[in-house]
Amino acid sequence: MEHLLEFLATIVIQTIETTGYAGIAVLMALESANIPIPSEIIMPFAGYLVSKGEFGFWQVVFWGAIGNLLGSLASYALGFYGGRAFLDRWGKWLFITPHDVALADRLFWKYGAIIAFVSRMLPVVRTFISFPAGVAKMDLRKFLLYTFAGSFVWSILLTYFGVVLGENWHSLESYFRKFDWLLAGILLVLGVWWIVRHIREIQNSKIKVQN
Repeated sequence: MEHLLEFLATIVIQTIETTGYAGIAVLMALESANIPIPSEIIMPFAGYLVSKGEFGFWQVVFWGAIGNLLGSLASYALGFYGGRAFLDRWGKWLFITPHDVALADRLFWKYGAIIAFVSRMLPVVRTFISFPAGVAKMDLRKFLLYTFAGSFVWSILLTYFGVVLGENWHSLESYFRKFDWLLAGILLVLGVWWIVRHIREIQNSKIKVQN
């Protein structure tokens, strides 16, 4: 994991140093398009460059949020146009039933705005949340508005940390990594619960058929 993060950090640094604001937007777009390039590296490093006078604070924030929005839109479109068919065919192998998809539909239609906003600031979740939003066919205008708002807030925070820490911007990685591991542990527990639950449902269904 350490080597992977160092490799990603090298790519991020070289990309931003070479392409400037465009690089920030592209990297943040990739993060939101189901490619886990951590914004905890992208934006603090850009903030460090702000502290050196090479970038403008609000320009960094804006292009970071725009990148997130574009990547999220691509992931949303993938879910909107092909996600339902994919889950209908392969969902059972992922322990996702039609009932689960219907539940996701209701959640996004009822709480889609808050989900889109808050998820932009959660590790792991922010990378993949747009796909289920597309599958649930969440209202596109709300999706775009709240995704951009959440991304804008997140970009402000990370850029500000980078400005304040300056050359020590990379020290943020250790703090965020602890939170990442905590969230990964929670997701692992939920994943095990999810699988066990579905196995029990299958077994109960077989028992009912036999009776």
